[in-house]
Amino acid sequence: MIIGLTGTIASGKGELSNYLKNKNFEYFSLSHIVREEATKLGIKHERKLLQDLGNKLRKENGNNILVVKLLDKINSENNIIIDSIRNIAETNELRKIKDFYLIALDAPLESRFKRVLLRNKESDSKTYEQFLIDDSRDKEENLDNGQQVEKCIKMADFFIYNDDTIEILNSKIDNIIKKLSLNTIN
Repeated sequence: MIIGLTGTIASGKGELSNYLKNKNFEYFSLSHIVREEATKLGIKHERKLLQDLGNKLRKENGNNILVVKLLDKINSENNIIIDSIRNIAETNELRKIKDFYLIALDAPLESRFKRVLLRNKESDSKTYEQFLIDDSRDKEENLDNGQQVEKCIKMADFFIYNDDTIEILNSKIDNIIKKLSLNTIN
C-alpha cells in the first residue's frame, strides 16, 4: 500500500508520517527531492527558494517530475508513505500505482502557525505575516507548475481535519488504515 500525503503547512503530515513509520511504513518525501536539488545547486533551504526550485523543475521537466525522480529511488515491497504532494500532476502520476491512496490534512490557521514556530525548520516562516504569505503561495492554483495544495486536497481519498490531540489524529489514521487494509484484502 502507498499512502500519499498532501495538506496545508504544519497540518500534521509529519506526525501522521511518524506514526505510520512506527507501523513499518517506509517514508519518502517529494520535498527531499527538491532539497537534494537545492543542495546540488547551492540554493539555501528557505521555503520560497525551495518552492521556486520545485516550480522550475516542474516547468522544465513536466509537472510529475518529482514523483518520477522519487519512484526511481523506491525499491521496496513494504508499505510506503509519500509526503509533500503539492501538484495535481504528482497525484495523477501516483494514481497510476495500484493501492495508492491520498490522505489530505488541514488544521486551524493559528494552530498551524504555532506548530511552525515549535518545529523551527530552516525553511519555516518566523513571523505570522510571512507564514500567511507562505501558506497562500502553497495553495496557488493558477500556476500549472506551482504549488496546488488546495486542488490536491480536493483529490484526496480521505480528509483529516487535525484540530485535536495527537491521540485523536492517530485514531483517525488507524481507522483509515483499517479501511484500506480491508480494501486490499477484498
